[in-house]
Amino acid sequence: MHEILHVLEHAFFDTLKVLPSLFLIYLLIEYLEHKNNNKAHHLFMKSEKAGPLFGGLFGCIPQCGFSVIASELYSKRFISLGTLIAVFIATSDEAIPMLLSESSLWSKMLMLIAAKFIFAVLFGFLIDLFIRKKQHVHHHHCEEEHEEHHHYHGNCESCHDGILKSTLIHVVKIFVFIFVISVILGFITEYVPKEMLSVNKFLQPFITPIIGLIPNCAASVLLTELYIEGEGILTLSSLIGGLCSGAGVGLIVLFRLNKNIKENLFVVLLLYLIGALTATVLTLFGI
Repeated sequence: MHEILHVLEHAFFDTLKVLPSLFLIYLLIEYLEHKNNNKAHHLFMKSEKAGPLFGGLFGCIPQCGFSVIASELYSKRFISLGTLIAVFIATSDEAIPMLLSESSLWSKMLMLIAAKFIFAVLFGFLIDLFIRKKQHVHHHHCEEEHEEHHHYHGNCESCHDGILKSTLIHVVKIFVFIFVISVILGFITEYVPKEMLSVNKFLQPFITPIIGLIPNCAASVLLTELYIEGEGILTLSSLIGGLCSGAGVGLIVLFRLNKNIKENLFVVLLLYLIGALTATVLTLFGI
C-alpha cells in the first residue's frame, strides 16, 4: 500500500509542477488559434504550388486544429495530398507544450520541430511531384468579407465562451492525461525491471509510428511522457517518428468527410511509412 501511495504522490506532484507552465502555454496557443486559423484556411487554398511549405509551417504550431482544417479542405479537393501530408507530419499535438514546460528539454524540442518541418516539406513536395497528376484539385477563390467564418479547434472546445474557459478546460484534460500516464509509468518503473522495458533502438522506429496513428491527443502525451520520464526507454528519433505519423483528430475528420476509404487508408499507410523512415534515418545519424 505504501508503494502505491508513493507512486500516486510522486506522479501528482510531478504533474502539478508543470501546471503553471502548461496554463500559460495553452493560453497563448488558444489566442493564436482563435486569431489565425481562419487566415490559415484561406492561405492553404490560395497557395496551391507552395502548399506543402505552408502546410509544414502551420502544422508546427502546437495543437491539431490545423490538421482539422487540412482534412476538411482535402476532402473538398481544395488542397493537394502533399499539403495534407505536410500538415499531418508537422503536427505535434500536445508534445510541444509538454516539452516547453521542461526547460531542460528546450533544445530537444527545437530539434523536434526542425526535423518535423523539414520532413513535412520534403515529403509533401515529393508526394505532389509524383501524385499530383492523378489529383483533381479544385481552384477556389474565397472572398473573406462575404463568408461566415468558423474556428477550427483540435481540442474540440467551443470558442463562444472566450479563450480563458477553453484554456482551462484543455489544461485540465491534459493534466489528467499526464497524471494517468505518469501513474502507469510509475508502477511500471517500480515493479518491472528496466531491461524488460528497453526496446532495441533500431526496433523503436517501427513501433512508435503505430502509437502516433492513434487519432487522439493521448498518443502524443504517451510518447512524450515516455521520452521525458522513461529514463532512456524512448529515443528522440523514435519520438520524432511517432509524432510524424500522428495527426491528432485530423485523421478522424478525414475519415468522416472524405468518402474514399481506400484513399484514407493510403494516407494512414503513408503516415506510418514516413514516420518509420524518419525515425530510422535519425537513429542512423545518432539522434
